[in-house]
Amino acid sequence: MEALKTAKLFADEVVLRILAASFKYPKTAQELSKQLDIPVAVCYKKIKKLVSMGLIKCVDTKLSNKGKSVRCFRSQVKSAYIFFDNGRLRVRLELTQLDDRIYDKTWDILDEIKKVE
Repeated sequence: MEALKTAKLFADEVVLRILAASFKYPKTAQELSKQLDIPVAVCYKKIKKLVSMGLIKCVDTKLSNKGKSVRCFRSQVKSAYIFFDNGRLRVRLELTQLDDRIYDKTWDILDEIKKVE
């Protein structure tokens, strides 16, 4: 089921925009909110999900204009492939050199159908 959850995450336009916007340079949630024209609460929610999955990482902290410490996030996804192969959904993620991992999970749709029956 992990592959399906990951595939659904990559179908989320806001998630894709956050990953793309934070790929080259770390960004705060406030910066992403402003750049992508989405509510900051939505940014925080999506960032939290991405951090929990290891797809985005806090790489720095800095002071805001108001003197508060804010975290800067950077995308860890170098490439992503989602494909259907012989009745199985496959998700393959290559993460950046900061993490140097390849995530490759398969979700067997036929096995899931059997569990329901």
